[in-house]
Amino acid sequence: MLANHAKLMKFFMSSGEIVGRKKLQKMIYILKKCDVPFEEKYEFHFYGPYSAELTVRIEELCNLGFIAEQKEKKSNYYQYRYTVTDNGQDFLNQSMVELPPFEEKIQQMKEKSSRFLELVSTMLFFDHLSNSEIEEKVQVVKKSSNYTAEDLQQAWQFIEEMKQLH
Repeated sequence: MLANHAKLMKFFMSSGEIVGRKKLQKMIYILKKCDVPFEEKYEFHFYGPYSAELTVRIEELCNLGFIAEQKEKKSNYYQYRYTVTDNGQDFLNQSMVELPPFEEKIQQMKEKSSRFLELVSTMLFFDHLSNSEIEEKVQVVKKSSNYTAEDLQQAWQFIEEMKQLH
């Protein structure tokens, strides 16, 4: 019944702590595109791929007391920090859900900025197009982000590395 929630709990346990809702959304999407069987549906949004289902599941995990969400005031916005609670650990220990190994992928993504993960996830969202078409599409839909050719090259390299990690 709570298999999708358990999958997210495994993600949180492996990550230790996630800082930022946008980063959380992008990390799950990138893992999904790397064949980790997350089932949340994504659509394209202002900041790239976004899942309303994921937002609801995170709220449910917080309401169940499995995930702690800390709201931190930054200069002109709020940032959210997510960690697993003891109750969340107990829930996960009782879960039978299995996922392919993704710890290395999580660590690689945690080292990257939300802006970079937004670029990577946007490129993956359009992965049915050729690489040159993807780059053109990114320059149109993310025009205000001013991604450079170097940014795109780093993103392609990161995507390749992510797909090779086990």
